[in-house]
Amino acid sequence: MKPPSENHLHSFILQGIEPGLEKKIKIDDTTLRDGEQTAGVVFANQEKVRIARLLDEVGVHQIEVGIPAMLGDEKETIKHIAGLNLNASILAWNRAVIDDIQHSIDCGVNAVAISMSASDIHIEHKLKKSRNWVLESIKKAVAFAKKHDLYVSVNAEDASRADLDFLVRFARSAKECGADRVRFCDTVGILDPFDTFNVVSFLRKNAEIEIEMHTHNDFGMATANAIAGIKAGAHYVNTTVNGLGERAGNAALEEVVMALKYISKVDLGLKTERFRELSEYVANASSRAIPVWKPIVGANVFAHESGIHADGVIKNPLNYEVFTPEEVGLERQLVVGKHSGTRSIKRKFQEFAIELDDDDCTEILRLSRKLAVELKRGLFEKELIYIYKDYKAHKESSGASSD
Repeated sequence: MKPPSENHLHSFILQGIEPGLEKKIKIDDTTLRDGEQTAGVVFANQEKVRIARLLDEVGVHQIEVGIPAMLGDEKETIKHIAGLNLNASILAWNRAVIDDIQHSIDCGVNAVAISMSASDIHIEHKLKKSRNWVLESIKKAVAFAKKHDLYVSVNAEDASRADLDFLVRFARSAKECGADRVRFCDTVGILDPFDTFNVVSFLRKNAEIEIEMHTHNDFGMATANAIAGIKAGAHYVNTTVNGLGERAGNAALEEVVMALKYISKVDLGLKTERFRELSEYVANASSRAIPVWKPIVGANVFAHESGIHADGVIKNPLNYEVFTPEEVGLERQLVVGKHSGTRSIKRKFQEFAIELDDDDCTEILRLSRKLAVELKRGLFEKELIYIYKDYKAHKESSGASSD
């Protein structure tokens, strides 16, 4: 059996993707709310403002800025951000409590998230209330928000563990009260992409309301589940920069956007070349370093050491790179280390304006591999130059002695 061609494979992958989806999907970034809820993370007021500006400049459609009901600096900073006249919609998070929503109104935001538990686990053990109480609370909160001309997202917390029939009632009640969308929250990250697709498809069909994906990464599937939800008909996605968030974090902005663009062929038009800049700022503000292996923006995403890989990239970067490093604000690196080959050595020394013949290249590779093993890491450029100088000096002295 012949393997599928690239075009055939993409046509298979793209099944279920709506035409014109790039105009429908909206990113609602919650770095400033759920991202800051990462244990131990606190953004200074000016950092929250700067992150909001950066998100807006990158092209995020909506920014979830925080929780006005916390009062103090939180409320004042949200009010300041709301007054910046950014292109992005500014959304504040609330419980289904009238006073919470009033604080959001005080800040001048144009959208609110009204959060309410949807699973029996939460209703019985956290709220200690009934399903009817949940629906009545949503009704009152949404009616109050809509009376003040706010865009309303009703967050179905722990939706992934909710009874499906009740989840439909929950979403329908939100819609009947005037809510603009329902946020499907995989609060503890227990779904896989297949279950996500099935449940979101079911909800979309039976509730007939716009759906937003809010996925957590407890099992490493936040981004995959977010994409699965989109394929099932969700048009809004909650993200955080670098995947910050409670416990193992949320779906990462940079991962969702680039996966949509290159896997699902849906380009949201964001300024992805600024992703590394944005990621670095948030990493510094959160005191959470970007792992070198972090997808999309990690320093190693475009670093090549293995001889076979480096050779392939030198011949044509498309051999081992799906997109260019410049597209996300990075640079390609050829790392010389234990697994390097002669082509990497030759290319690296060409960067130093040194042309090596085959014999010199082979010997310098041997010496480089030996030092890399001793140091247990790749080599710095200065170390390569030292190897070259020592090798040349030894070669010249050997030649002189043989004369």
